[in-house]
Amino acid sequence: MSQAQPQLRCMGLDSRKNHLRAMAARWRGILIVFVAAQVLCAANAFEEEDVPKEWILLHVVQGQIGAGNYSYLRLNHEGKIVLQMQSLKGDADLYVSDVTLHPSFDEYELQSVTCGQDVVHVPAHFRRPVGIGIYGHPSHLESEFEMKVYYDQTVVQYPFGQVSYNPEEMKANQKHSHSTEDESQDEESVFWTVLIGILKLILEILF
Repeated sequence: MSQAQPQLRCMGLDSRKNHLRAMAARWRGILIVFVAAQVLCAANAFEEEDVPKEWILLHVVQGQIGAGNYSYLRLNHEGKIVLQMQSLKGDADLYVSDVTLHPSFDEYELQSVTCGQDVVHVPAHFRRPVGIGIYGHPSHLESEFEMKVYYDQTVVQYPFGQVSYNPEEMKANQKHSHSTEDESQDEESVFWTVLIGILKLILEILF
């Protein structure tokens, strides 16, 4: 009788260990699925950004603004520029002017005041620097925004097949587009390198 008790106790410990191992394996699988889903979401968001191929990303600006306040930026890039601003929190509105560096809802040339994504196309003939005013709507105590600045290299088509052609401008735009394309490719390469490194680190920790 005394010899059977230790054997039963060992069998109980073995079953408990097996149970714990099974639970650990189950949670490990759930964690892997969760991380993979997050990675796929991030990759899709990065790749499926719906912008025309003629738009070249120049800058990404993030910030926050209090209710009823303004945050001001200056645009010095020549040519056609597209300002695409997303309110990450609250509601930020966009005002643009080439007359004043501090545009507002009382003084502006271009504006976008939606509750979601605001887009303003700055024409090439606007004098530089262009004033950009970001207004925090009073309906929220604080608003957070992300603004992407694109260079629009779309060629303007005129009636009877004419196009706007300026050799010096075309040469400058071509040089500018090559440099910005290289920068965007470098950013994409860095993104995927970091992403793969994180996945490898997670797999090493789990296994």
